[in-house]
Amino acid sequence: MNRKLIIFDFDGTLANTFPCFVRVFDEAAAKYQFKPLDRDNAQGLRGLDARQIMALHDIPLWKTPAIARFMRARIGDEAHTITLFDGVDAALRALKQRGVVLTIVTSNSRANVQRILGPELLALFIQVECGAGLFGKLPKVRKVLAATGIAAADALLIGDEIRDARVAAEAGVDFGAVAWGFNHVDALVAQQPKRVFHQVADLLA
Repeated sequence: MNRKLIIFDFDGTLANTFPCFVRVFDEAAAKYQFKPLDRDNAQGLRGLDARQIMALHDIPLWKTPAIARFMRARIGDEAHTITLFDGVDAALRALKQRGVVLTIVTSNSRANVQRILGPELLALFIQVECGAGLFGKLPKVRKVLAATGIAAADALLIGDEIRDARVAAEAGVDFGAVAWGFNHVDALVAQQPKRVFHQVADLLA
């Protein structure tokens, strides 16, 4: 399955931000008065999409922009504790060497992506679209397709969440699901991805 363009999600796909996310989520819950994460039901949460998680934690849609800004800022404060998943560095370099066009579309901030990737890896990506709203990735995916001039049929969006799968479908791009991120792989398989990556090395298969 050769692709000219890969659109990577960042959090949970390239970077292991979940431990930091959990801490920051609870801080946001206290600040914006919604329910903290239910750690006893952590596995159950991995089967839910973003809207279901919002409903479970009593998060109104109108609060999400402020919550997202707060969480991006706090993740930035702790960016030095966040690492890429093992093997991501080598996989990105190998894909670039093969001539694949690499891009990122993420809800995280550009500053956080820059800090976590570092200048060498950041330079592998020809386009990095950051700050997408919780349900705002679609315009950024379309922007990447327009800017690169690569047809949707020759692109693959790789992510770890149900919302990534749905955005890919709306954009007419095939979806590649990673098994090491937030949503459980079974929940992602239910979205009928073109490819499932069970480990980072599978990105080069």
